[in-house]
Amino acid sequence: MRIAEAALADVVLVDIVEGMPQGKALDLSESRPVVLNDVSIVGTNDYADIAGSDMVITTAGVPRKPGMSRDDLIEINGKIAVTMAENIKEYAPDAFIIQVANPLDAITYVISEITGTPKNKIMGMAGVLDSSRYRYFIAEALGVSVKDVQGIVLGGHGDTMVPLPRFTWVGGAPLPEVMPADQIEAIVERTRKGGAEIVGLLKTGSAYYAPSAGAFEMAKAIIKDEKRILPVAAYLNGEYGISGLFVGVPAVLGKDGIEKIWQLPLSDEELAALKNSADHVKALVDKVNELGILG
Repeated sequence: MRIAEAALADVVLVDIVEGMPQGKALDLSESRPVVLNDVSIVGTNDYADIAGSDMVITTAGVPRKPGMSRDDLIEINGKIAVTMAENIKEYAPDAFIIQVANPLDAITYVISEITGTPKNKIMGMAGVLDSSRYRYFIAEALGVSVKDVQGIVLGGHGDTMVPLPRFTWVGGAPLPEVMPADQIEAIVERTRKGGAEIVGLLKTGSAYYAPSAGAFEMAKAIIKDEKRILPVAAYLNGEYGISGLFVGVPAVLGKDGIEKIWQLPLSDEELAALKNSADHVKALVDKVNELGILG
């Protein structure tokens, strides 16, 4: 919906449930005279209909239930990811891939391994979402506009994610100068549990609208060559002292996908937290291999 209403691109919705993507596509298409766009929106159960796509956003997977962590989904969502990746490789081998399903960093690894997509063209959508939650919680607590809160969250998309108060600004002032440390820590913890908070409220689903906004922002940055610095799950090859993993870090997104990893001058404590998060991602990747998900 976000992509179509911004007239960013034509859209193909793919799902295995017969009639569901077709119904959603028809519903969205019937709004076009109101929102005034002429993009094509197609619903299908056939992966062949993604042939020639410039970008694929992968969201398919089982959502968490209350009490579950993202990591608990690795086996079932890993197998779903293999099917998606095999079809992307067959029908849209040159596409950029933005991966959303949980556990995000490990599933991005699965799709990367199956498709062989160049590392600059595949990334996970986590940091944009986590940073948006973090910024919203700060704005809400201080009673200010979200427009005037800038902040960033690094690391894996899970309980070890790394919000960075030292790189967070409110109306030009560093966050630690306008908010007490205990309140900052409470917001950091709420950010880490942000997805679980929504799952607990919904009972039968997980976050939907904010993740879609994050995926849209990344897609737009690439399609429109905006050169945005956004936190994404990117493949690291020595940056921040991490290699061989998809981990959330700031990156410049433009027409070539991830055009540069943006290296912040982290303190020893911040870097240690990021590496701890990367270790957690590695443990999940090791589990993927132990379970034989890649075949």
